[in-house]
Amino acid sequence: MSRRRTGQGLAFLAEDAAERAVYVISVAADLAGMHPQTLRQYDRLGLVSPARTSGRGRRYSYRDVERLRRVQALSQEGVNLEGIRRILELERQVERLEHDNRLLRARQAAVERVFAAAADGEVQVLPSRYGRSRRAGSPRPAREQALIRIEPEDFYG
Repeated sequence: MSRRRTGQGLAFLAEDAAERAVYVISVAADLAGMHPQTLRQYDRLGLVSPARTSGRGRRYSYRDVERLRRVQALSQEGVNLEGIRRILELERQVERLEHDNRLLRARQAAVERVFAAAADGEVQVLPSRYGRSRRAGSPRPAREQALIRIEPEDFYG
């Protein structure tokens, strides 16, 4: 199935659209409620750095406009520009870490699935707690639930 037909594909397309640099500086300034010179200053300071065309013109994405609004809100709350820069940097770091966590959780869920064969030969998926390492002193599963644990390294060397 193609990526565009799945829910994940739609989220990917929406994410892509938010990152697409399409707004010239005057339009981005209007959308953010700022003067274009303010956007140039923020670019020089590294607060919001838009994409550049081959002619070096600035092109802002929807996400850039959202950041501009965030800068404006923080400024109106009395945060100085260095403080704003640090806050934005930390927010980007949190976004990256949350993204990494989502990927790791999905990977962990895939690795922790445990399959067992029932007496009649049917394959069953067991709760992941059976696939985790037993701690010393923890009870063994009941005899009818006993299974063989196969680690990924058993297959990949």
